[in-house]
Amino acid sequence: MKVLVTGGAGFIGSNFVRFILRARRDIEIVNFDKLTYAGNPESLADFAHDTHYRFLRGDITDRDAVAELFRQEFEVVIHFAAETHVDRSIEDASPFLTTNIFGTQCLLEATRSFPNIRFIHISTDEVYGSAPADAAFKEDSPLDPRSPYAASKASAEHFVTACANTYGISTVILRCTNNFGPFQFPEKLVPLMIANASEDKVLPVYGDGMQERDWLFVEDYCRAIVLALDKAKPGSIYNVSSGVSQPNLKIVRAILRFLGKPDSLIQYVQDRPGHDRRYALDSSKIRRELGWSPLVSFEEGLRKTIEWYGANSEWLDHARSGEYRNYYERHYNRRSETFRS
Repeated sequence: MKVLVTGGAGFIGSNFVRFILRARRDIEIVNFDKLTYAGNPESLADFAHDTHYRFLRGDITDRDAVAELFRQEFEVVIHFAAETHVDRSIEDASPFLTTNIFGTQCLLEATRSFPNIRFIHISTDEVYGSAPADAAFKEDSPLDPRSPYAASKASAEHFVTACANTYGISTVILRCTNNFGPFQFPEKLVPLMIANASEDKVLPVYGDGMQERDWLFVEDYCRAIVLALDKAKPGSIYNVSSGVSQPNLKIVRAILRFLGKPDSLIQYVQDRPGHDRRYALDSSKIRRELGWSPLVSFEEGLRKTIEWYGANSEWLDHARSGEYRNYYERHYNRRSETFRS
């Protein structure tokens, strides 16, 4: 099976490539990635000589490049490529419109010429907006995106379903909760807190830190994607979640405890504008239809993640150079200026 992975040098994409190449030798992966600030070829350096893996640098918004790419006649497209960080979308939404919406549409247009391709779209729980207390969104819940990032992902989803209905493209949409694990760019909560705590730097916590998220270890999500590739019916939409929502502050304190660091490192900072209070997904459909369930507990996953960053300080140092330093300065040292209303 020949599979196109877009954004395979990013966090979830690179973990998926690693996972499937180790689990399945009947699959050939072509990784098409622009290598933006969050795309790191070092994450897959140990697969550079694998005969089942090939990397091509390119932009999903480049119609000619995408058309040329699709001449390789893939059987599956797994579309990870996206701008993903909410804070960056608040600061400037333009890259999110370009990559997440127009880029998805470019891929779908190319897919139209090959009617036997399966198109798996990687989306997010953020398309639903903030969940009421003690409730979890199902796949048929209304979409109510609250940030520019979430709006761009919801729009991309609509293009996917529209092309499925209009042109008969075989599509599957996966909406997942917050992933964590190795190779995650350190602007996201878990790696940011691990990196800062390891160096006894302050841990910036938005608002009161009581925003709830449902955390899933990235390998469990990779297993869900493989099941969708093999077993999902065309037109399916699946939520993927652990089913346990936890406040961000609890996650931060768990990291501090694991590293033996004091809670005094926590520093409360100005909250994100329009910050969703709670995300929660009902994943009973994928458990029932595809037989998926998470295998890694949050505690085990956090231990593995902290140990991985501790053992891969060079990867982390490279990720925190250049653009990351500019981002950190804007969003934490000058936060009130960056998000001035």
